Amino acid sequence: MKSFSVRMARWSARHPWRAIAGWLVFVALCLGAGSAVGTNSAKTADYRVGEAGRAEALAAEGHLERRSAEQVLISARSGALDRRTAEAAAADLTARMKRLPDVAGVADPLLSGDRTVLMVEVALKGEERDAKDKVDALVEQTAAVQRDHPGLLLQETGSPSISKGVDQQRGDDLALSEAITLPVTLVTLLVVFGSVTMAGVPLLLALSSIAAAIGLSMAASHLSPDAGVGTNVILMIGLAVGVDYTLFYLKREREERARSGGRLGSAALVELAAATSGRAVVVSGLAVVASTATLYLASDVIFSSLATGTIIVVLVAVASSLTALPALLVKLGQRAERRELRRARGGKPARRVRGRGGDGRVWAALLRPAARHPLATLCCSVLGLLALVAPLAGLRITEMSRDTHSRDNPAMRVYDRLNEAFPEQRVTHQVVVRADAPHAAEVASALREVARRAGDDALFTGASRIRTSADHRTSVLELKVPYLGNSDQAYDSLDRLRDDYLPATVGRIDGAEFGVSGDVARYTDYPAHQNGKLPLVLGALLLVTFAMTVYAFRSVVLGLIGVALNLLSAAAALGLLVLVFQGTWAEGLLDFDSTGSIGSRVPLFLFVILFGLSMDYQVFVVSRIREAVLAGVPTRQAVLDGIRSSASVVTSAAVVMTTVFASFVFLHIIEMKQIGFVLAAAVLIDAVVVRVLVLPSAMLLLGEASWWPGRGARGAAAGVGKREPVRAAVDVR
Repeated sequence: MKSFSVRMARWSARHPWRAIAGWLVFVALCLGAGSAVGTNSAKTADYRVGEAGRAEALAAEGHLERRSAEQVLISARSGALDRRTAEAAAADLTARMKRLPDVAGVADPLLSGDRTVLMVEVALKGEERDAKDKVDALVEQTAAVQRDHPGLLLQETGSPSISKGVDQQRGDDLALSEAITLPVTLVTLLVVFGSVTMAGVPLLLALSSIAAAIGLSMAASHLSPDAGVGTNVILMIGLAVGVDYTLFYLKREREERARSGGRLGSAALVELAAATSGRAVVVSGLAVVASTATLYLASDVIFSSLATGTIIVVLVAVASSLTALPALLVKLGQRAERRELRRARGGKPARRVRGRGGDGRVWAALLRPAARHPLATLCCSVLGLLALVAPLAGLRITEMSRDTHSRDNPAMRVYDRLNEAFPEQRVTHQVVVRADAPHAAEVASALREVARRAGDDALFTGASRIRTSADHRTSVLELKVPYLGNSDQAYDSLDRLRDDYLPATVGRIDGAEFGVSGDVARYTDYPAHQNGKLPLVLGALLLVTFAMTVYAFRSVVLGLIGVALNLLSAAAALGLLVLVFQGTWAEGLLDFDSTGSIGSRVPLFLFVILFGLSMDYQVFVVSRIREAVLAGVPTRQAVLDGIRSSASVVTSAAVVMTTVFASFVFLHIIEMKQIGFVLAAAVLIDAVVVRVLVLPSAMLLLGEASWWPGRGARGAAAGVGKREPVRAAVDVR
């Protein structure tokens, strides 16, 4: 047993206190290093994609970039608005805001069409992504004016306020998620092990892995900037895989302990577990890392941040299972051995060691259809999954805009008031043009022509403004649209600009670069960017999954089966997501307002993460089967015995993962709800339908062909007598 996992386990078993202390020092160093260097957050420029991104870059070069802004609404608490009092409050507010160092300017007050609301818009200096950190100073001034004018109602909203509120909701939601998942995980582990101590080991190791990963991710953000989602994914994936990896290892150690009947010491049992489940954990972890790394091909800062967080926490979880876990098992095993020795001296019978009850009548019954009628079971299972895939025909992908945020955020409720009172301010398109200075007059004339055409178009309000850079090379035309950013009319107005007005005007100026930016342009270009990258990422993902499966089991057939099953389970989960979230029937049940679409990041994230996580089950289950085959057991019997023996631990792991992911359904952010739901559904489908019905049916039908071009049961049986007895039982390679 010369594998890396066995060597690590052997060292930890011989030096348990050193291994445990080393792990704790490692976690502390990671947290310390992360705190020392801080987090390098992504900048506005990191999010730029497509035409909108190019237009924003042109505007920034000319110092004409869009500034973040806050809107303060002034209205009467009751009755009609007193214009004189409201204007006095607006003047007071304007004077206060202008004194703030982060304020770039304050616009003149604007009265709503129904003359009930006066709006003051405050523009902020600096990075658009940093604006939310400057909101508190503005809110304080708004509150001060409110105190001086108690008869009026002052309410503040804007992108910075909304972002700050979303961050607050995200923090509260994560706390709720932890409050749900930790107790459920602990109860699940108690059922599996029947011991508080043994149940606490996976949870504590997972939490320590998460802590170390958070510290490392802060340091890694200086290489790949953090988009603000790194901690979320570390918590979600870290708890799931951290518990799973420890669970696989612990379960095997207990099985070996029960099998040995006290004949082997704790160190030897840990080595046996390391040779089987230890290697499975390493292979599974590498598969998750390799699969997740394909997200970098999306060339998107959010996906890169997700990939970095996932890769770090998975590697840390694998490291904990190879170092701290064997040491803890040895110390706990030695304590149990001393306790049993005292019982024996006192004449008491030895306690039964749990660990060999995984066969169970329940799992035998569940496997019976595949065992007796593999072809019919395979066909029915696949048809059932294809029925779940069917709703994908109506899949609608959109970028989840500001309009989709939860109205539990106070700034969003004020935002709705703003849109109602000032419909002409709902959407702004920025037409950016850059040309050589001698063409400045020609550019200005072309932009005035665009404004004229838009003024005659019902999709626009007719209001416009042209700004020109100091060097006369860059100009920006702002056009207003009286429709919400997620409406069909807003998207139609963007198409009208890009496809008709601009090619016929500024498009005829020699050497001119131009594009349309703004929120609607971003909402359009981001999904288009993702759709363009999707074939590349999925192609790489399929190749990586196939290669990792072939490496793990030395079988091309199993590699093809693994890819097919992962595609099927992911597509079925995505179809179920469409069925639930694109309709309205589940809104009350899951507490969301349907947008009639799926978030643009959800499908790609689902495929990548699920392909990686499904390797947990596949490696663990098929390793058991191959282990028996290499020991000379016929493939049919090995399939049934392997799945029965691993059923309880796979079920427990699936319960933990499902609980972690399902807890994200309680979040306010619609895209996070969708991600939590689809991952929970995918794990259940993969663990229950695929691993219990589809996989055994397929392998039973294929028989020894499952191992092509490697050796099957016949080859293993012919050579079993030449192997070392222990090695034949534990070598999954």
